[in-house]
Amino acid sequence: MNSATSGSRGPRTVAIFGANSEIGAEIAQLLAPGNRLVLAGRRLEDLKSQASRLRSAGAVDVRYVFFDATSTHTHAEIIEEIEAEGKIDTALAMFGVLGDQEKAERSGEEVHKILHTDFTAQAVLLTELTHRMKQRRRGTVVAFSSIAGARVRRPNYVYGSAKAGLDGFCQGMQDALVGTGVRLLVVRPGFVIGRMTEGMDPAPLSTTPIKVARATVDAINSESAQDVWIPGTLRQLAAVMQIVPRWLWRRAPR
Repeated sequence: MNSATSGSRGPRTVAIFGANSEIGAEIAQLLAPGNRLVLAGRRLEDLKSQASRLRSAGAVDVRYVFFDATSTHTHAEIIEEIEAEGKIDTALAMFGVLGDQEKAERSGEEVHKILHTDFTAQAVLLTELTHRMKQRRRGTVVAFSSIAGARVRRPNYVYGSAKAGLDGFCQGMQDALVGTGVRLLVVRPGFVIGRMTEGMDPAPLSTTPIKVARATVDAINSESAQDVWIPGTLRQLAAVMQIVPRWLWRRAPR
């Protein structure tokens, strides 16, 4: 049985790091029935309200803890705090920033913010989580890459490079986890219409937080799933992107 579902083994413990995000909140709602949830994020009042809704949705138990993804030195401590009351069966890294590309081209601080949040903090959390799960020889971790990382584009190359680095890190980690009993699921959505992209023109093959959440939960519940593109046609698009000539690619819109 998958580590996110309940059944004869009883409730599973699902930890969502970045539960304040739109997609994180939707996933929590879908995973609530019959499971124990831990919501980790910065806005505790929002998490408190979310916890109440999840209990009404059938969660066995819901806890919430303060988590600042950028404070990477605290990741191990927060995981230990969570696991003091029950080992994590399924964990999702849901945080990230789009950043300001124009500002990043003139500000090293903005570059650092984007790369640190979207790559370094993700890699640290994934490492801390899988290290503990390997010792138990079980568990599922979910990371969120993006079509933006398939081939970096001029209009958002800082964000795209962070996702490209994360995607490469995850592919290597997936290979390293073979035979350990631990699975790393990599989700690669296209343009997501929501708070993070408010005010931007939707790109072709755009999706929504609820569609990403449903596809992610379906993949968690499928023991064979390793890589998920949302929508699925993005997998073919990513392959085509690799053969576009450089002179033409640099004209690609966001």
